[in-house]
Amino acid sequence: MIWTIELASFLDDAPWPATKDELIDFALRTGAPIEVIQNLEELEDSEEPYESIEEIWPDYPTDDDFFYEDEKDY
Repeated sequence: MIWTIELASFLDDAPWPATKDELIDFALRTGAPIEVIQNLEELEDSEEPYESIEEIWPDYPTDDDFFYEDEKDY
């Protein structure tokens, strides 16, 4: 299973929390690339819903992972 920011972005509007089957259905209905669907199919079959993309891809970058310099000192 290989995730990229681009692939994960197709799940931004997913109906969280969601089960594996609900995420696959969402990806199919929204026209996500086949790689997204393949990644979702590789998830464990579980009765527990996934709360967010971070549960699927633990290394998902968050806003805290990016450093933006708002003020520049020249």
